[in-house]
Amino acid sequence: MKTTEEIYQSLLAAFAQRAGFTPEADCDLAVRLYAAAAELQALGIQGEWVLDQSFPQTAGGAYLDYHAQMRGITRTAATKAAGTLRFSVERAAAADLTIAAGTVCMTAEEVRFQTTEAVVLKAGELMADAPAEALEPGRSGNAAAGTIRILTACPVGITGCTNPAPFTGGSDQEDDESLRSRILESYQRLPNGANAAWYEQTAMSHDGVAAARAVGRARGIGTVDVYIATAAGLPGAELLQEVQADLQERREIAVDVQVKSPEAEAVAVTAELAVREGAAFSAVKAGAEQALANFFSGQRLGEPVLLAELGDLLYHVEGVENYRLLAPAADLAAEDGTLPMLGTVTITEMEDDGDV
Repeated sequence: MKTTEEIYQSLLAAFAQRAGFTPEADCDLAVRLYAAAAELQALGIQGEWVLDQSFPQTAGGAYLDYHAQMRGITRTAATKAAGTLRFSVERAAAADLTIAAGTVCMTAEEVRFQTTEAVVLKAGELMADAPAEALEPGRSGNAAAGTIRILTACPVGITGCTNPAPFTGGSDQEDDESLRSRILESYQRLPNGANAAWYEQTAMSHDGVAAARAVGRARGIGTVDVYIATAAGLPGAELLQEVQADLQERREIAVDVQVKSPEAEAVAVTAELAVREGAAFSAVKAGAEQALANFFSGQRLGEPVLLAELGDLLYHVEGVENYRLLAPAADLAAEDGTLPMLGTVTITEMEDDGDV
């Protein structure tokens, strides 16, 4: 793309060639030529932008969404993390204490979560659990166990809260590069109503489905098994039935199709971390646990888990100077009907033994 000055000089040269003289820099004609050069450059920039939006390889934002729609693909929406909040009292109360739906708790980083159902802490008991979700969708809602400890508005009689298990399932809206990859793959694996690409694309068109894998002849000739996963991991019965009904109605003749939940394979992660000078191990540990929770999402359906990936993930946690991955001991191979899920996480501080 030529600059405004380059276009201006070209206009001056063309004018001089035809008129026999070059206008002075401060005369009216020179000003007009410079204004024309600026407009020509703007048109050139607009033309390049239009060209970029014309192809899925270079389009972005809403224009990439238009390319996706032409392929029957939609950008995956952000989802909220979900989990359990545990409310407690220091001393057992003599009467039941009600914890209303919508009660909000948050982490030290001010990520907020709210209960989705009302629960009652029974008289004589010290704690009660309530289902909850992040207030805002996105990966920021994935919280490690024990990190939600602040009550923003205390229910009467309640003195504490925490999350005994991680909040998972939060995912950001699909970015351009991920959507672009799916669009281009749809051209390489053309769905024809009978192949694996068609089954996977149709399943992915349902809200809540983050990944799908179709396996032909899974139970013999004329059978297809379609495994689906949500951002949080395993799909619920309602989603399975929804996708099953859709595929059953649209399948090709004489094909037995079954939509299934994948087999969850827990991956325990044990690692030692050395933190940089000035960093608090507790904060680094929480960051590492958060990164692992984000990594093991439903989008890993049928994907391998490589030690190199886990090591790279831990090494790039803020505050980590070095790491030692103790478990898993080997890569987890890819299998269509298997969903790797995060198991027990053990993060300890690496001792300064001269190896760091």
